Amino acid sequence: MIEIFSGSRTSVRLCKSCRATISRQRRHASAAAAIAEGEHRIDDIDPSALPSSSPQLAYQVRAGVVLSRPPQITRDLTPFEKAFYLYQRRLNERCALPFSRYFYFKRDSAEDKEWKRKAKHRLTAAREIGVYSGYGTEAWNDELLVGAPESEPEHQVEALLKDAEPPAVSDEEGGSALKREPIERPMSRITESDQKGDTKSLDRLLQQSLYLLVKNSEGRWTFPHTRLMGKESLHTSAERLLVQTAGINMNTWVVGNVPIGHYQFDFRKSSWREYENVEELGEKIFFMKARIMAGQASLAQNAFGDTDYQWLSKEEIQGFVTRQYWSSIRNMLADR
Repeated sequence: MIEIFSGSRTSVRLCKSCRATISRQRRHASAAAAIAEGEHRIDDIDPSALPSSSPQLAYQVRAGVVLSRPPQITRDLTPFEKAFYLYQRRLNERCALPFSRYFYFKRDSAEDKEWKRKAKHRLTAAREIGVYSGYGTEAWNDELLVGAPESEPEHQVEALLKDAEPPAVSDEEGGSALKREPIERPMSRITESDQKGDTKSLDRLLQQSLYLLVKNSEGRWTFPHTRLMGKESLHTSAERLLVQTAGINMNTWVVGNVPIGHYQFDFRKSSWREYENVEELGEKIFFMKARIMAGQASLAQNAFGDTDYQWLSKEEIQGFVTRQYWSSIRNMLADR
């Protein structure tokens, strides 16, 4: 600080160091006055200045797992896709060169006779997409009408199976009776679990992703979740959670170390819980993504008191969880 005398007046100039010191003292004095008058926020209070006996305010951090089974088969085609693929196949057939059977089959051989038999029966090269002849007065008529069964995959499968049937052979034991060898049919896209509505089975809704939901002791349906223990990471806690929730009979994989979303649940003030000298305001659940490769869930050794479980699709989950929970988790789930 420097004092300058000029006649009867005395002016005072402060150096930079003194000015900064006075500014800090004023801020500290204002903060102390605000605390004394009760005009403060929690963020402005130094935790070290509070009495050691008062609990701290915090949220309970928990790890959750979104365990999913990915789709097992391709989805059904839309009407536009059916029409487009049929058009492409018919166009390819029309543009292809005539098939020179004698280049592939020896004349009058068994293969040549079989080809002639099928060609006579088909009346076209590709029977499953409709009969067509490029010769004659109807050669121009190459379009299918709306609703024609040739565009349906079920019709195409039946046509291909019928075309693959071997020729009838005589039954040596039964005389002149003819029989055909059975053709192995493709498996149905609708399983027995779909027909029964068994939500505990993984053999359902093969075109969609299924997610594991558990019913806790309070009767709420949620994804499995648990409190972090010690210095656990979210990845380690998720692996432990899967074993303690659904047993060891599942081959699972926790994808990555970063959560895909979170859910915050605030307790009522009258229901605040104290845990290790910390007043818990609510829960913050961070969800980890996981896949099931094999096995099945079992609650026989469940460590959290869960009473039931289901494998549900995204649309089905919405009907079991609360509106607040759904708004937090819906963007974490795949549409199919």
